[in-house]
Amino acid sequence: VGLYKPMTIKPFYFNPYRECTYVVWDEQKQNHKALLVDAGMYGEAEEKRMADFLTKESLSPIALLITHTHPDHICGVNFMQRMYGVEPIICPPEGALQIPNFDGIEVLHTPGHKEDSVCYYWRAQGCVFTGDTLFKDSIGRTDLAGGDMPTLIHSLDKLKQLPNDTIVYPGHGYPTTIGREKQYNPYL
Repeated sequence: VGLYKPMTIKPFYFNPYRECTYVVWDEQKQNHKALLVDAGMYGEAEEKRMADFLTKESLSPIALLITHTHPDHICGVNFMQRMYGVEPIICPPEGALQIPNFDGIEVLHTPGHKEDSVCYYWRAQGCVFTGDTLFKDSIGRTDLAGGDMPTLIHSLDKLKQLPNDTIVYPGHGYPTTIGREKQYNPYL
């Protein structure tokens, strides 16, 4: 991973759908900057859980990346805006994002689960945040509004090109790797 130190990535499982919201920060730098991927906090108890964690770790969110706009992934956006002044980044153009302290995150458009689905690939950290495009042993549904199976299969072809040791942080469930999914996931 070259000159980069591994970031700390903490998953939170929120709302009735157990959506994964990730908090990412560099413990080595101690600059107290954090990046969030998705915002599934649903209701005051889950908002408090997130706020308490950020306070305990002395973290200040500076960016909120949204993988797609289904309600279980964005129900905490208003809370993040109100409490931390962080505006969501939704379906940005493909290419590298410019986020201070979090260089090198690339946007991959991966429609199929929803038309605005994106994955955030972080080559330097060896990981990809896939939202509901790719799960361990499965993929996101295509029977909801904006879903389309042939489009999703095309999007999965993009993810198959990533290195096998790339860690997959999905929108539901537990982490896996691209290599493992290529071996065991019937959709890959």
